[in-house]
Amino acid sequence: MERYAVYVPRLIKKRENFAPGHRACIGCGEALAVRLAFKALDNNVIVANATGCMEIVASQLPYTSWQVPWIHTLFENTAAVASGIEAAYKAMRRKGVKLPENTKVVAIAGDGGTSDIGLQALSGALERGHDFTYICFDNEAYMNTGIQRSSATPFGAVTTTSPAGKKSIGQVTWKKNMAEIAVAHNIPYVATATHGYPFDLMEKVRKAVNTPGPAYIHVLSVCPTGWRSATDTINQLSRLAVQTGMFPLYEVENGIYKLSLDLPKLRPVTDYLKVQGRFRHLSDGVIAQIQERVELEYQKLLEKVKYGSQRVQRKDKTGAEKVPTG
Repeated sequence: MERYAVYVPRLIKKRENFAPGHRACIGCGEALAVRLAFKALDNNVIVANATGCMEIVASQLPYTSWQVPWIHTLFENTAAVASGIEAAYKAMRRKGVKLPENTKVVAIAGDGGTSDIGLQALSGALERGHDFTYICFDNEAYMNTGIQRSSATPFGAVTTTSPAGKKSIGQVTWKKNMAEIAVAHNIPYVATATHGYPFDLMEKVRKAVNTPGPAYIHVLSVCPTGWRSATDTINQLSRLAVQTGMFPLYEVENGIYKLSLDLPKLRPVTDYLKVQGRFRHLSDGVIAQIQERVELEYQKLLEKVKYGSQRVQRKDKTGAEKVPTG
């Protein structure tokens, strides 16, 4: 049974922190993902938003879709700005300045502003242990500047800077695994999510902002413009990404891996690739290569989940982990 099925629509608040009227493309999966993520939050939140699609479409003077305090930052310093906000809030509270209690700081950026240009600032913020949530809305390329490839662009995908032709298959490197990079910083909470599983996404955002210390969520956001897909299939595509193993849903709490959706068997990656124009040029041999890689990485994830489950089972009643002997 899908994990989010226990939630019911009436529990979702009507208030929109990310209001309609923005200028996103038709069928923008990222706009939907942002809307869902901020529905999971109260309005007592401060947002640091990197340059990218959501900054472009939702913040042109004199209009804005943001109904919460919002700061536009550069590609490279979103996590640094969020760190400064969090540190300033704590310092002012210590000095007795009257501020709202339990204010949450959330940094958001795309894959370019996260896995490429903003990686150094993010790594530093996670290492320092700032109490904030960082959400990467990953549409797998620099979409708002012309669909250029990023390190999050999947192997074989066509972009304007990784075109397919007689001597190229498109993107020639594998997608950078930002969630695992975040896990390597030993932070309290890391998760993956997508708008095709909305209640799972919202639950993870709630959990992240209520976790003391840094939290990271990586959200796959379908871009019909860059993916060359139908505008009415964004949720179908995001679910196919999960069901084929191209983008597994999981969370890591204090180093313990847990699957969010237990799949008895992965669907073939062709179910996902064939409905996107950016992959239509791929040969059967390259698709088989992608299938092999997806199965390998998914098996690695299952082993981490299994190991985490065994760690939990070894804990005694006091919460201390038992060390195996013999």
